[in-house]
Amino acid sequence: MDRLIHTALSGMRASMDSQRVIASNMANANTLGFRAEMLDQRAVTIEGQPNEARAMQTASVRGANMVAGEVVDTGRDLDIAIETDALMAVQAADGTEAYTRRGDLSVSATGLLVNGEGRPVLGDGGPITIPPIGIPAIAPDGTITIADPATPEQAPAEIGRIKLAAWEGSPVSKGLDGLFRVEGGGILPTDEAATVKSGALEQSNVKTTEVLVDMIDAQRLFAMRSKVISTAREIDESGAQLMRLG
Repeated sequence: MDRLIHTALSGMRASMDSQRVIASNMANANTLGFRAEMLDQRAVTIEGQPNEARAMQTASVRGANMVAGEVVDTGRDLDIAIETDALMAVQAADGTEAYTRRGDLSVSATGLLVNGEGRPVLGDGGPITIPPIGIPAIAPDGTITIADPATPEQAPAEIGRIKLAAWEGSPVSKGLDGLFRVEGGGILPTDEAATVKSGALEQSNVKTTEVLVDMIDAQRLFAMRSKVISTAREIDESGAQLMRLG
């Protein structure tokens, strides 16, 4: 009986973790550039007698689904969608370099180029600053130029290049803030072949219909495991009653 309850209880905990991940994905179904989190569930057997038969289930986020989301044209010059598998470098709240796919860029009151979450966009020399006068534009390779409307005959001046980082083959993990980082610290190398599409934004890659099905399955599984514990309790109480009568 102890084995049954232990296994069912650990399964309920795993189901709760699963529902948290599913809820997070559902909540970010409309978040630009969001990558759906993926949960890893597995059985873990306790080694050594007499506990070897007691198996519990663990669940943890093992990564993110890196499949690209739908790209939607916006017509806004500072909106960009990364056309390759690269990640855009931004400055996290702690000042370190992190990475995202969210490309709804704008210029802050202090002149910094930031994305929709307010993260400063990084270039080769750090955060990119946009001059207060001029019309900025972003080239396919991430180079930012600014044209002076007062002198239309002059070629636009280059002011920086957005760092587009290559992550494949590197130990990258997704944090609670939705940003990607190199595990153990460090930064990713620049992907020279990466390109962006200006005037467009990448949507979340969460598929709401699939998430709804996953949520229903997780709720049913939690209810089934809860029922197992209730059944075990009833059996235990019945056995104790029979022993008293005997």
